[in-house]
This record gives sequence, structure tokens and C-alpha cells, in this order.
Amino acid sequence: MFKGFTMNMLGMAAINTLAAAALTLGIPATVESAAARQENTQPASPIVHYRSAEVNGLNIFYREAGPKDAPTVLLLHGFPSSSFQYRNLIPVLAARYHVIAPDYPGFGRSSAPDHTAFAYTFTHLTDVVDAFLDQIDVKSYTLYIQDYGAPVGLRLALRHPERVTGLIVQNGNAYKDGIQDFWKPVEDLWADPTAANRNVLRKVLTPELTKWQYLNGVKDPTRVDPDTWMHDQTLLDRPGNDEIQLDLFYDYRTNVALYPEFQAFFRARKPPTLIVWGANDAIFPAAGAKAYLRDNPQAELHLIDSGHFALEDKADEIVPLIQDFLGRTLPNR
Repeated sequence: MFKGFTMNMLGMAAINTLAAAALTLGIPATVESAAARQENTQPASPIVHYRSAEVNGLNIFYREAGPKDAPTVLLLHGFPSSSFQYRNLIPVLAARYHVIAPDYPGFGRSSAPDHTAFAYTFTHLTDVVDAFLDQIDVKSYTLYIQDYGAPVGLRLALRHPERVTGLIVQNGNAYKDGIQDFWKPVEDLWADPTAANRNVLRKVLTPELTKWQYLNGVKDPTRVDPDTWMHDQTLLDRPGNDEIQLDLFYDYRTNVALYPEFQAFFRARKPPTLIVWGANDAIFPAAGAKAYLRDNPQAELHLIDSGHFALEDKADEIVPLIQDFLGRTLPNR
């Protein structure tokens, strides 16, 4: 008995010696504690689910991650993108929050009926998103709004002000201050919706302009994944999608008409607001970001040295700001 005990003790001593030596040499030890084995089996990041819901006869694609009993962060995408633009942000936020990112009709993987069969207006897009949220039983949310996400999200806020727990604004305009030179051809269409003025805007749907939206104002283009504009362009090039986008360019005038109502919402409700804005954006210049402070002086403004899709190259600056903001404004589970 003692001989076996001695050999077992010697064996354990040898194992411990080898493990210590391995650590000293920088070689991973092959003998792990139960706790270490359990830690190593934990997922590297939260799981993202890719789902679809049937809403008003449409297939609405969405990305969902995080615990469903946690506060919800609703990510609303811009033009010409989709929920794909949040592919890197979703798993980061999902460690603590329930994250939802839908594709609007005509975008991403959602249904894209012909523009003669479906009215592509921002009111109609909001109708679909509103019905989608009811269907998946999301009753409150912090809104992340970028580009087209601003008029969709702020329309939701006007309909259901009590549901909005906060705003994260990333180059999402709600002021005429942000409508400058880039918008002149679009304003010409608003004033005179002729075929000629409509056709002028087709150049916005070309590969060169899609790439420009991602790289203009970016100091280091190597930080922007080229798959972003290639992904968007592939979807823009679908037969009939050009007419969808041109209809929305024309309807954007209704968003500008609603700016006073959006601003009244900011004054009346004063939702916790974080503004992280690419300061070099030629589409929505920084004046549009600063204007938010007129109606909600408590809003937090951070101008980032980037362009329209600032999250693509400056996530290392923007994500910590978002995490800090949500940590202060949303209740713990």
C-alpha cells in the first residue's frame, strides 16, 4: 500500500514539475484544472442568430443576439447598407444587452417587392418596423440611428415615445443644418420630380459612389473592410432596386418636413442621448450633429475623425463610448 502511495505521490510531483516547466518555457500545460477547462469551453463571443419574420406579407430578415430579458438596443441601418453594417457591433453589445437589427423592405435580405406594388416611403418602412417589433414583442428600446435609421427610428419615437429608453445617433440627421451641398441634386428632385431630375440621382447608385460613401473623410482607408461597399453594391444592382432607392430619395423630403416634430420630441422627452458623429462626413456634416444640443443640451456629443460610416474605421473609439453610455443609462438585469 505504501509503495503504491509513494509512486502515486511521485507521479503527481512529476506532473506538477512538468506543468511548472511548461509554464516557464511558455508552452501550454497539458494538465488543466477543472475550472480552467470550464473557462476554455466558454464561447468567445455571444451567439448571433439570423432570423426572419413574416410581417404584413413581407419576409423581414433580422439579426438578434443577447439575453431576451435584458434591455433592448435596436440598431437601425442606413443607405445603402443593411443590418450587415452592425455585424461587428452586435456581438460586443450582446454580452449585456438584447440586440435587434432588422433589414428594411428593399434592403439586405428582407423582401424587396417591385416599387409599383409596394410604396417605398419612410412612413411605410416605419410601419413595417413597428409591426415587426410588435410581432417579436419588443416594447422598449434604446435606438441606434444612422442615416436612414434616423427618420425611421424618430418616426417610431413619435409614435411610441414611452418606449424609447435612449438614443445613440451616428451620422443620423434631424436638422436642416445637416442638409448642405451634397443634397442639392436631391432637393432639385423634391422641387421638380421630373424623369430628368430623377435620372441625375442614378449616379449615387454606382460602385464608385458606394465606395466613396465608405471612404470619404476616412484618414486610413486600410481600416475599412472593402466587403462593406461590395456587399451593398451587390444588393443595389438587383433588378428593380434602383427604382426603390430613387423612390426613397424623393420621399426623403417628408423627413425634412418632420424635423420640427423630431426636435419637439427631443425638447419634451429629453431622452438620454449619445451623439458619435464622423466629423468629416460630406453627406451629413458635423453641423447636423451639433444642432441636437439646441433641443437637448444634456446630449453627449463626440465628433470622431471619420466619415459617414464612422463605425467601420473608428469602432475602437466609438464602441467604448457606447458601452459607457449604455452602462449609465440602462438598468442592470
